[in-house]
Amino acid sequence: MTPAHGPDAADASAVSTVVEFTGGSAMIPASRDVVHRFVAHLAELGVAPADTFLDTARLVASELVTNALRHAPGPCRLALTLVGDRVEIAVSDTGDGFPTFLPRDPVRVGRHGLEIVTRLCGEVITRPHTKGKTVYARLPLT
Repeated sequence: MTPAHGPDAADASAVSTVVEFTGGSAMIPASRDVVHRFVAHLAELGVAPADTFLDTARLVASELVTNALRHAPGPCRLALTLVGDRVEIAVSDTGDGFPTFLPRDPVRVGRHGLEIVTRLCGEVITRPHTKGKTVYARLPLT
């Protein structure tokens, strides 16, 4: 898997959408709606993802947005970008801390979001910014 790109390497002709959230728990279901509209737009362009793609992409986006809501003050941004045969799901927030990968623990209740995202996407990349960070995950279309 090629490394996730940041805004500095974005292709201006890429199919993408960006949504700014101001905070609050409503941004979690809203993130799923954004993914739904993005995948519908891909279909209009003739991009045919696997049958499970929409549900998986909605899960990944909502897990990343949930982490931003729980662990960072202030607003967050959700960006979806078609990159080759994958969709990059990027969530930027204002938190200083990086995501923590916990060891597998089938007895632990909660805190499995990043583990789920990593399993589904294969790789999760976090890049710091002056104020906060962006977490990138690429989900295969097929």
